[in-house]
Amino acid sequence: MNAPADFTLRYDWTAEEIVAIHDSPLLGLVARASAVHRRYFDPNDVQKAALLSIKTGGCPEDCSYCPQSAHHREVKLDRVELMNVDDVLDAAKTAREAGADRFCMGAAWRSAPEGPRFDAVLRMVRGVRALGMEACVTLGMINRSQADRLVEAGLTAYNHNLDTGPEFYEEIISTRTYQDRLETLKAVRGAGLEMCCGGIIGMGESVKDRAGMLQTLASFDPHPESVPINMLVAVEGTPLADRERCDSMDLVRMIATTRIVIPKSRVRLSAGRSFLSREAQILCLVAGANSIFHGEKLLTTGNAQVSADDALFAALAGRGDTSGCARDSL
Repeated sequence: MNAPADFTLRYDWTAEEIVAIHDSPLLGLVARASAVHRRYFDPNDVQKAALLSIKTGGCPEDCSYCPQSAHHREVKLDRVELMNVDDVLDAAKTAREAGADRFCMGAAWRSAPEGPRFDAVLRMVRGVRALGMEACVTLGMINRSQADRLVEAGLTAYNHNLDTGPEFYEEIISTRTYQDRLETLKAVRGAGLEMCCGGIIGMGESVKDRAGMLQTLASFDPHPESVPINMLVAVEGTPLADRERCDSMDLVRMIATTRIVIPKSRVRLSAGRSFLSREAQILCLVAGANSIFHGEKLLTTGNAQVSADDALFAALAGRGDTSGCARDSL
């Protein structure tokens, strides 16, 4: 494919085309993705986002990877009902002071509830926005009315991942269909919210399944503004606890492929980053990732240490301190 075509926004990718990109020689793939990245973004712009579980555990879904599922009773997890609004905003302030400019809040619900709990979430969103931060929530399935109210509260984006491609999906989840997920995304788009939607690699899926997920995401017009790419964090007590960790270069390939197929989206290097060396993380950034989750916990699983992230950003900046790094101009 010639260079100009690399920069063209497309909504008609085939799975076969995406597989061919993914499986191309690694150095050429990373170079191609980096060129696309530089066309649409400042390569030194890496956003720090913070993620907080505002309601933990007891989810009725049976997602095989998730320690918050009520189906996985052997998982050791402290269940927490919906957090107090003030406590959430205190956490947002702490995240802002640590350099984050996007605050993401996750609640382990199948569907967002109506009534006082949803009203509390709306207050959280308003509070986060008042701090000058972007606000993102993931509350499970929502309808158009709920999406409209989140817009009124000032929500920046709604996260609702596809997890994997449509053909592999039923191997991972049986309590919610792929179409259910697409309907929520339709409500999000219809309300004018930014869409944050991605998936997980390392669950036993094939490259074609990964391509199927990207093909689905790329069919949205406009493309999702945010695409988190996660590497499975296998948690004891879940059905995927014994899954062998995928190679870090698989993550690099997925990041690079995502950047080429969905070029204007912010690609988020998400769960599993704690397993990566600093060099592997940098390669992911070169390949097109331009956001990380900052903080030592992602919902219920571990994340890279803050001190390690400070060192990473200092190395990228070519200086010995990290003062002034927020949505870092490195």
